Amino acid sequence: QVQLVESGGGLVQPGGSLRLSCAASGSIFSIYAMGWYRQAPGKQRELVAGITSGGSTNYADSVKGRFTISRDNAKNTVYLQMNSLKPEDTAVYYCNAEISPTSIATMKGEVYDYWGQGTQVTVSP
Repeated sequence: QVQLVESGGGLVQPGGSLRLSCAASGSIFSIYAMGWYRQAPGKQRELVAGITSGGSTNYADSVKGRFTISRDNAKNTVYLQMNSLKPEDTAVYYCNAEISPTSIATMKGEVYDYWGQGTQVTVSP
């Protein structure tokens, strides 16, 4: 069993900052890519930022230069530093991780997608 637990959401004024964290726990042998997605009311879930196990990153155009994704492999944790927040950043933010639970699964190339429960980010005056 694998769990992803997010924290750090909340209410912030435009121009403010928040830092989201997502810790993976449970049966984990290898964690590959990790990422943050968001879903605003009435919209589809979209990728915000991703990071590979080697540290390569990618961002949605709408957040480039404002958001920074990072990870601590020793803690199985991924972070999203969000600066210069805008009202349009308001959404539920979800953590995602590609995980192989055991050494045997890793050898077989078995990788599973896991999601956190989501954390609300609201940007409002």
